[in-house]
Amino acid sequence: MNIIKLAMKKILAFIGINYCFVFLAGSISAQDFRAIQDGIEHAALTRKIKDEPVVINLLRLDLSKVRLDVVHAMDAAIGTETTSSMATRHGALAAINAGFFRLDKSIFQGDNVSLLMINGNLLSENSNNRTSLFIINEEALTSTNIEKANPIVRLTSKKFNEIVSGINRERKSDELILYTPEFNSTTLTDRNGIEAVIVKGKVIQILENKSSNRIPADGFILSATGKFSDKLKSLKIGSKIKTQLSFARPIEDSKSFDIPKLEDIVSGVPQLIKNGKIEITWEQEKSSKAFVETRHPRTAVAKLKDGKFLMVTVDGRQPNVSVGMNLNELAALLLELGATDAMNLDGGGSTTMFLNGKIVNNPSDKEGERKVSDAILVFPRKKR
Repeated sequence: MNIIKLAMKKILAFIGINYCFVFLAGSISAQDFRAIQDGIEHAALTRKIKDEPVVINLLRLDLSKVRLDVVHAMDAAIGTETTSSMATRHGALAAINAGFFRLDKSIFQGDNVSLLMINGNLLSENSNNRTSLFIINEEALTSTNIEKANPIVRLTSKKFNEIVSGINRERKSDELILYTPEFNSTTLTDRNGIEAVIVKGKVIQILENKSSNRIPADGFILSATGKFSDKLKSLKIGSKIKTQLSFARPIEDSKSFDIPKLEDIVSGVPQLIKNGKIEITWEQEKSSKAFVETRHPRTAVAKLKDGKFLMVTVDGRQPNVSVGMNLNELAALLLELGATDAMNLDGGGSTTMFLNGKIVNNPSDKEGERKVSDAILVFPRKKR
């Protein structure tokens, strides 16, 4: 079992910048949606922005009748897999791609680049104060919130008191990285560091100048380089290690959100709508103006005024078929659909919507559906 379990009551949000927006030509009505099964409605639309076509797929969900789960490719913390494969493998009714990830040819391909929690296990730290979707699955209802929160993982012993630099990712210079069993069978590290193996809260090994050490199934590894190496050496075999997880307040003037039981978190960038107003916080989340203003395929989620939850894909990079949207246009669409809070997820070639055993949008990569790191899956709610 992962030793990092959520023990928190407050997730915090902050307010960004208002943006002007452009309405799409044509309106979206209730008649555009068709019921797929109890709790799931789908709409496939073509609209125009300044005479250019945009193909949009919408899933409107009643979270009293369906539940949401975040899954990672291959049920690990690194690696990639198509959204349709993850959905099929888990028996999901529907799915969309989710978080941004490391897309390269390295052994770390598929590493989520921001906050990720699955089944209460923290698999990746936040970066750049990015916006996240928080999911709580209770017996009668799935609750969601779209907020910003930065986790702090602190490990303490008699002579050791440190905050980890990262979780389940490539170790760099002057870092303290925590590796859990979800990452891999080993740490994938080189010899230029020191690693402490912890099982059931006690140090059982200190390994120096040894590469890619095995991660215990019932524990974790602390891996240090540079200035953290000497600090890790202060640990002794048999030392007891206490792990604490908390969430930092992003800004002083924040609104708290009480959460009794948090299950999954996945991050995107940036926030699009907050409290019924367009607030695209790309600067605070260290995105780029070009990313906001250029039309791309997009994936997004939103909470709606009527309490339902919306999943959205926008096809793009297909001249004369679907040109995509910039984030101002996407936010305007979501506001038109009744969003009170919304965020942008990974888009581009990753944008995929799966429904009833097939992909219903048109992914933009010429090779077809892209392998991604994680996805949000939709399941029927178990009857009481």
